Amino acid sequence: MDEPRLSHVDESGRARMVDVSAKAATERIAVAEGRVRCDGPTLNLVMAGEIGKGDVLGTARIAGVMAAKRTAELIPLCHPLALTHIAVDLEPDVRLPGVRILATARCVGPTGVEMEALTVVDMIKAADRWAVVEGVGLVRKQGGRSGLVERPPDRPL
Repeated sequence: MDEPRLSHVDESGRARMVDVSAKAATERIAVAEGRVRCDGPTLNLVMAGEIGKGDVLGTARIAGVMAAKRTAELIPLCHPLALTHIAVDLEPDVRLPGVRILATARCVGPTGVEMEALTVVDMIKAADRWAVVEGVGLVRKQGGRSGLVERPPDRPL
């Protein structure tokens, strides 16, 4: 069996864009999840809409959609895609405390949408300088040669 290797590096070790011209266009879906952990009082401000910068969750939702649409401009070697759907769902969670983020991207094309699903936040640092983004990673992808692939239980975010 061939040893795994990075797809964006050629035999000489140079970065390259993967040639997807021979791949079939199929529906592709990627779902990514992340958490923004902050202190309880800051989360209360977010939920009450009292963060000085404005509506944190609404702005983050729009920023996530905009970032997904510009992924090919922002991430080196990423293919430009005609996205057919982007959703960014944000759920305050007092148990963290913080915000759980679920991003979904969909397209019909010859390459996946994993990078478009991985994006968001930074509005609460004025209220909580030590807030962190954690547990960001791919949860599920569908389409193309690999079909449906879901994160194994032994690989939690």
